[in-house]
Amino acid sequence: MGDKREDKERKKAEVRKRLEEAAKSKKAKKGFMTPERKKKLRVLLRKMAAEQLKAEQEKKAQERRKIIKERCGEPKAIDGANEAAIIKIIQDYHKRIYQLEDNKYDLEYVVRQKDFEINELNIQVNDLRGKFVKPVLKKVNKYDPNKFKIVKPTEINFHQNLKKVEKNTFSIENVETVKPEKPEWALGAKEKREEGEVEE
Repeated sequence: MGDKREDKERKKAEVRKRLEEAAKSKKAKKGFMTPERKKKLRVLLRKMAAEQLKAEQEKKAQERRKIIKERCGEPKAIDGANEAAIIKIIQDYHKRIYQLEDNKYDLEYVVRQKDFEINELNIQVNDLRGKFVKPVLKKVNKYDPNKFKIVKPTEINFHQNLKKVEKNTFSIENVETVKPEKPEWALGAKEKREEGEVEE
């Protein structure tokens, strides 16, 4: 009996040990990113971002300097130049400014024309939208068995909705026949004599 208990205890201890080792290995795998490593990684990412930002700013500054150099040309050396050289430099700058203003005017004219065309096209599109309205399509069940069923028109009794009128209202018997009286000037000699006899 004592040996069996010891064997059971030993086996339980082995199982516990295995389970603890497995749990430790899982924790070791999960805990790969420790707080210290996370902190170092954040610092490195910030450094990389700062370096990239700096490189981008330098690149933009170089492009700006290049564009300014292309548009304005090299700076002229005025130190120690005589009056004729300064006048020539000023004339060159004036000529360049004149040419740039001319190009600017042409570009502004082109932009105005394009704006006008865009406005006209927008008006045409709006007109077309107003004229042609897409009809709302009705959803139909494709598998509906009653879809192709022939519908018979129902018989409509039009006399049913008419207003009923009494038949004797407009009969000829009810209308009194009265002769209209003629004025004196319209009466002939015979009719005047008849009237005189009637009065007597």
